Amino acid sequence: MGKLIRCITNDGQVMASCIDSTDIVARAEQIHKTSAVTTAALGRLLTAASLMGNQLKGKDQSLTLRLAGDGPAGTVLAVSDWLGNVRGYVSHPIVELPLNEKGKLDVGGAVGRNGTLHVLKDLGMKEPYHGSVPIATGEIAEDITAYFALSEQIPTVCALGVLVNPDLTVKAAGGYLIQLLPAADDSTIDRLEQSIADIPPVTSLLASGKTPEEIVAWALKDFQVELLDSTEAQYRCDCNRQRVERALISLGEDELLTMAAEQEQTEVKCHFCDQVYHFSAAEVRALSRQKAKKS
Repeated sequence: MGKLIRCITNDGQVMASCIDSTDIVARAEQIHKTSAVTTAALGRLLTAASLMGNQLKGKDQSLTLRLAGDGPAGTVLAVSDWLGNVRGYVSHPIVELPLNEKGKLDVGGAVGRNGTLHVLKDLGMKEPYHGSVPIATGEIAEDITAYFALSEQIPTVCALGVLVNPDLTVKAAGGYLIQLLPAADDSTIDRLEQSIADIPPVTSLLASGKTPEEIVAWALKDFQVELLDSTEAQYRCDCNRQRVERALISLGEDELLTMAAEQEQTEVKCHFCDQVYHFSAAEVRALSRQKAKKS
């Protein structure tokens, strides 16, 4: 499980969240069998979704991040609940690209630098909140920062990282969000800029054994910080047979009858966890009758 913490400075001017998402990203790599660069892309988005989802207030609320860029990875999607538990997928899990000019995995090249970051918040209202911003760099942390600045008008520092071993397993993954609260003034901005000026990459800190608490203490070393809460987040898919049945019913009676006539068994695979559900032709016809009764 990943450790996720939320903190606030004692002057009430800065909020910070930090997560060690190594276990989460490792599980995603195991499920989706991603290449190194797509592990980094999906892992960064899962980490961001966990941090942002943990900001939600209600247990039935959820947050979805969808990166729709023009890169070879295609759509990258992550969904979080209010505790920071996440699931996600990438359209094309195997992408091979040269390292970028910094000698790092070219996440921006895999995602694409043209497209849109969509943020969907299901807050239990009649209509979900939907915000979107153009992709800034495709490196994801900068895109999250741009979203908060443009859509929510919250000055934000976002750091995300995934360190992949030569055998494609995940060595370290994590990230943090540091956000100015309404009480913040110009002097707070100056102190924050000075405080984070020399902080190493988050994966370097995690790989050296630093905890989320120690990372926040480093990032906000010029402030006094109070821990608000600490929780454990994990890669968690909530699919089940009943949900899949509802999805099939939504296809409509005619489509279901066609499926039942053309194949003895229908196979449905979950995008998030690769769980496979099988339905016989008789079961599909039964679902079509349920649809007919509801129509």
